[in-house]
Amino acid sequence: MNHFKTEELNKINAADDLKISPFRADGKTYGTPTWIWEVVVDGELYVRAYNGKNGRWYQSAISQKAGQIHAAGMVKDVAFEAVVQQDLVQEKIDAAYQAKYGGSPYLGSMIGERAKAATVKISPKN
Repeated sequence: MNHFKTEELNKINAADDLKISPFRADGKTYGTPTWIWEVVVDGELYVRAYNGKNGRWYQSAISQKAGQIHAAGMVKDVAFEAVVQQDLVQEKIDAAYQAKYGGSPYLGSMIGERAKAATVKISPKN
């Protein structure tokens, strides 16, 4: 699997403006861009669905496994991969969310079991 360049990850993480657009069911049309919190852990980009596995963008991302992200003035074709809830990286992702979004009233939900079960790793396609 491909990896983002360090400079791209730094820009994405600093901009805090990531929008995710998984393909629709036809596998060709991008979905409506949805703003979402992101974190970088061990050189990889992760997001979680606030509404858990029932969220529309999450369902599309997992079923289509591809789409685009818009962040830091970039548009990137990407691949989506579900992260196993028991994976050790989940603790690091929780810590990254706490460090980045600690002042938000939504933090509890984003590190709760529902969102944690809907964690997605995003990798560039090219």
